[in-house]
Amino acid sequence: MSSSFGRYLRATTFGESHGVAVGVVVEGVPAGLRLEAAAIQADLDRRRPGQGPFSSPRQEPDAVQILSGVAGGRTLGSPIALMVHNRDARSGDYTNLAEVFRPGHADYGYYQKYGLPPQPGGGRSSGRETLARVAAGAVCRALLARVGVAVTAYTVQVGPARAARVDPEFARNDPLRCADPAAASAMAQAVQAAMAEGDSLGGVVEVVASGVPAGLGDPVFAKLDAALAGALMSIGGVKGVEIGAGFAVADRRGSQNNDQMDGEGFVSNHAGGVLGGISTGQEIVARLAVKPTPSISRTQQSQDLWGRPREITVKGRHDPCLCPRVAPVAEAMTLLVLADAWLAQRALVGGEPLNLD
Repeated sequence: MSSSFGRYLRATTFGESHGVAVGVVVEGVPAGLRLEAAAIQADLDRRRPGQGPFSSPRQEPDAVQILSGVAGGRTLGSPIALMVHNRDARSGDYTNLAEVFRPGHADYGYYQKYGLPPQPGGGRSSGRETLARVAAGAVCRALLARVGVAVTAYTVQVGPARAARVDPEFARNDPLRCADPAAASAMAQAVQAAMAEGDSLGGVVEVVASGVPAGLGDPVFAKLDAALAGALMSIGGVKGVEIGAGFAVADRRGSQNNDQMDGEGFVSNHAGGVLGGISTGQEIVARLAVKPTPSISRTQQSQDLWGRPREITVKGRHDPCLCPRVAPVAEAMTLLVLADAWLAQRALVGGEPLNLD
C-alpha cells in the first residue's frame, strides 16, 4: 500500500481514521532548521474538523506531538516523526455499513484490491489521513520560507457560485475559505440549500505558490507541473487539476496564450509558473476540482459484499462541502512538491550553505 511521497524529501503517513493515531515521518530535512510545534499546529488547526457550520462536527483537538528529529527547536537531520491521537472517533456510526459499499467512496475498490470489507470511517482512505500531509507540509513551509517561498489556497467556486476576485486575507476567516467577499454569501447559501436536502456540494480550490525560484523541475518525465498535478490528484475528493490557464487554453490561439516577455520579464502568466516542466520564477497557480462529499444522509442505492442490492443511508459526521478542508491540504501537497524539487536542484548544482535561522 503506497503511503510515501517524495524523493529528496520523503513523507510517509500512517494511521487510520478510527485508529489510535494518525501521523507522518518526514525524511530529508536539513539539520539546523528552526521548527516549533506551534508552527505545525497552526496549519493543523486550519484543517481541523469541528470549526463552523460547514465542517464536520467531529471534535478533534488534533494536538501534534513531535516524537523525533527535533531538539531545542531545531531539526537534527534525522527523520522527523509527528503524531496526532484520535480523540473523537465514533465507530458505532458505521455499524450498519460494515457489509455495504458506500456510493462515491473507496469501499468497493478497496474490497476488490485487498479483500477487506468497508473500514470504519474509511480507514486509510479517509480524509483524516490528510492531517498527516498537512503536518508534513508545515515542515516544508518552514524550510521553503528560508528561500522566500509562500503557498496559500482558497475556495474560488462552490456549486454555481464563483469568486470574481481573490482576497486571500478574507479567505483565511471565511468558513468556506471563499476568496471573494462579494461571493461568500452566495456560496454559503448554496451549501445550506444542499444541507437542507440531506445533500452536499462540490467546488474549486485554487492554490498559489509565490517566490518560487526559476529552474525547479525537469524537462521530461519529472516535470514540475506533472508532479504538482499528481500530488494534488492524490488528495481524496479531488477529481481534476489544471495548471495556469488550464482547460481555457483549448479555445485560444498561440498569440493569445503565449506568455510574452519584455525587458523586465514575463508580461502574463497563462502557463501558471511552469514552462517545459521547469519553474519560471512566476507564481505557480493550480486549481482543483473537488467533488461533493459522498457521505450524505439521503437514501441511495448500493450493494453489499455478496452483490445483493441494498438501500443505504450514511450516518455519522461529515462536511457538507470539502473545499474549506481541502485548501490546507492543497497547500501541504504543493509545499511537499516544491521542497522536494528545491532539494533536488541543490543536489544537482550544489549551493551555498543554508541560512536556517
